[in-house]
Amino acid sequence: MNQPHARRHFSMLREFHLADFFTLGNAACGVGAVLFAMMYMASGSIDHFYAAAALAPAAFIFDVLDGKIARARHQHSALGRELDSLSDVISFGVAPAALGFAAGMRGGWDVAALIYFVCCGVSRLARFNVTAESLSGGGDKVKYFEGTPIPTSVVLTGLLAVCAWQGRVGDALWGGVYAIGPWSLHLAALLFVVSGSLMISKTLHIPKL
Repeated sequence: MNQPHARRHFSMLREFHLADFFTLGNAACGVGAVLFAMMYMASGSIDHFYAAAALAPAAFIFDVLDGKIARARHQHSALGRELDSLSDVISFGVAPAALGFAAGMRGGWDVAALIYFVCCGVSRLARFNVTAESLSGGGDKVKYFEGTPIPTSVVLTGLLAVCAWQGRVGDALWGGVYAIGPWSLHLAALLFVVSGSLMISKTLHIPKL
């Protein structure tokens, strides 16, 4: 690495606050979960599935800590907010969808449900970012969420982990699988549809603790 590039690299790192590194920990957990889900599909080892599921609560812990640290140190920034949203998309959007696919939700309607879920999560975070200032009432902290926060998808990951523990993966997923037109649908995939729909709801207001 030449010196000008090195200076630019470390200059970017200097813009990071302590909370931002915890946010990156969230993103790392999300990427790890996706990779473990892929490893499970390749190996069939249930330990890989459990590892992918376990990284969801780990990402959630990082997500909680970055917010607490930012508030405690009064280090809110636009960079931090964008990092948080991008990390959440990976850990609580793409990763749960990847785990659902690995668990057996691979029919045409299943894939549509998973894509819908991720798109809802992206839309919800984008809306939050552009409305955060108005929702905070001029303060540093948003008073309530419009729609469920995307980290609530850890519930979906937990349910998939229980399914795997019970040996209920593939066509044995809870609710069974049905042929609807040209594609198949696992009834469990509708949980992703419900979760995504709740995230983009504008009528559901949840106080932020």
